[in-house]
Amino acid sequence: MTKNNKPMFKLEDKIESSASKIDIIKNLIFGETIQTYDTEFEALKKDILDKKKVLEDLIEEIRTDLTTTLDNVSTDVNIRITELEHNLSEKIDAIETDKVNKKMLGKLLVDLGEKIAAK
Repeated sequence: MTKNNKPMFKLEDKIESSASKIDIIKNLIFGETIQTYDTEFEALKKDILDKKKVLEDLIEEIRTDLTTTLDNVSTDVNIRITELEHNLSEKIDAIETDKVNKKMLGKLLVDLGEKIAAK
């Protein structure tokens, strides 16, 4: 630093001027080509983002359809299980009514035997 407490040179100015010089050189070397690439990259980026949005929408639609289908299948399975339980219960009741009560059969046979002996 000098006696006036001022720096001998400004570092910020040198950085800014070197950055602007680099941009100028880059534009001289690549010129319109780099701008064309930038434009194409931006178009590709937009296209990719648009397609990503479409895919996300499709995924959400499929998720909704799957959820609905699973709910329908679950409801159908519950209905069928309920019907099977009802049919099983009816068949159990029918078997219980159709099965022979041993005490009643024994009494009927005794009564039949007594009637035969009485004749």
